[in-house]
Amino acid sequence: MEYYNLYTDILKNELILAMGCTEPIALSLAAAKTREILGAMPTKIEAYICGNIIKNAKSVTVPNTCGLKGIEAAIVAGLVANRSDLDLEVLSNLTKDDLLIINELLNKKIVNVKLATNCKSLYIKLIAYNASDCVQVIIEDLHNNITYVSKNEHILLTKENILEKKQLEYGTLNIANIIDFANNVDLNILYDILKRQIDCNYKIACEGLSGKYGASIGKIILESATSTRDKAKAYTAAASDARMAGCDMPVVIISGSGNQGITTSVPLVIYAIENNISEEKLLRSLIISDLVALEEKKDIGRLSAFCGAISAGAAACAGITYMLGGDVEAVSHTIVNALAISSGVICDGAKSSCAGKIVLALEAGFIGYSMYLHHKEFKAGEGIVKKGVDNTIKSVGRLASKGMASTDKEILAMMIENEK
Repeated sequence: MEYYNLYTDILKNELILAMGCTEPIALSLAAAKTREILGAMPTKIEAYICGNIIKNAKSVTVPNTCGLKGIEAAIVAGLVANRSDLDLEVLSNLTKDDLLIINELLNKKIVNVKLATNCKSLYIKLIAYNASDCVQVIIEDLHNNITYVSKNEHILLTKENILEKKQLEYGTLNIANIIDFANNVDLNILYDILKRQIDCNYKIACEGLSGKYGASIGKIILESATSTRDKAKAYTAAASDARMAGCDMPVVIISGSGNQGITTSVPLVIYAIENNISEEKLLRSLIISDLVALEEKKDIGRLSAFCGAISAGAAACAGITYMLGGDVEAVSHTIVNALAISSGVICDGAKSSCAGKIVLALEAGFIGYSMYLHHKEFKAGEGIVKKGVDNTIKSVGRLASKGMASTDKEILAMMIENEK
């Protein structure tokens, strides 16, 4: 099938490693690039950042910084790390000595943050100064997509808009084709990246349960867990607990998000362990989970007012449905039922409560699957549900991208008010 190669490429491009919440890490990456081009430590940085990056970077812990939080900390950490070649693992080599320099620069207040207006939903522009030199770096659309670099007004890099191309590629995603692909693709082609997603994301889940991270939502759920369903929610929440609290363990992301990459994978791992599912079945189920999440996000975008965990939770339960023997009909009804229950949960930034929203999203998915098993469903015309799973997904995309646009602005305004 002609979409086999396309779906393979989509997964290879999406399932990449990142250490730390991807919004502050994107800031760190941009900062590291400015220092690299400047050839020295900047004495001043002007940061023009979209609202979505601001709300996701302001409250989350920056990894390898001994608990520092916020936009300025992320930018300064990237300057000190000075390793743009490490991409979204840009902060992985920070040392204790580096931390002293980071705190010195923060005390000097060299970063001036401003809200970028009339820009894309994912946008970062850093302007760095040192003596008579000035460097500009822009990241757009994707967290590691550096689209513009200049020094002293000499353009060193400029890229064409890749968003339109990606929208066309992701537009080919639909549930029937996704399941056909998962059933028949040669797993040898995708084995390494899927296995890495399983291993890395399960590892940080275990860490989240063993350490003291965030609100410890995973630990709290596990204490009273009586089912595989509970255990899946606990482990997945624990991974988010750790990640949002600055754990330096890398995870495999999807749609630019570590929490979404965790949510599409960890519940499936738990179900596979508890039900003695074969590795092959787990991998094919994971393909469904990942691709369904991407179909759900294709009309929403990387960042919005709509909580990405909701999409990932429905996708994970679609993968679990398939793992437990469900066909196209079962997977489709699970997704529709889940989205009918949970769509509309807002994203008010990356922070400890993300773990709770992941639990909510997974519970909606589990209810959706249980409804199918009992021959119950939410039907077209009930709220935003449309006829056919792909049309319902498109309906949710419209809600998130258009209907919640003003909600996004209000959320940011409220978050900024909280600082005053």
